[in-house]
Amino acid sequence: MSVNVRIPTILRTYTDGRAEVTAEGATLAEVIESLEKNHPGIAARVLDDQGKLRRFVNVYVNDDDVRFEDGLRTATPDGAGVSIIPAVAGG
Repeated sequence: MSVNVRIPTILRTYTDGRAEVTAEGATLAEVIESLEKNHPGIAARVLDDQGKLRRFVNVYVNDDDVRFEDGLRTATPDGAGVSIIPAVAGG
């Protein structure tokens, strides 16, 4: 399955400045694996040392927050949009 992944500004150094890239995978875990293969270093910014989504990184498949779906097992159908959004803190 081919999906479009929207990359936040802070991670664009891994994608040669591109705001959107394509990746392959039937699940979010496979998509992140595909991203890492084509853009080394990006997975470490999305996943923690245990291979789970980092606490302050939100990921959406289409409009669904994967934390309320199946996490890394969330299905990524062909043509889906995946958004990686770092949490912003401040006051």
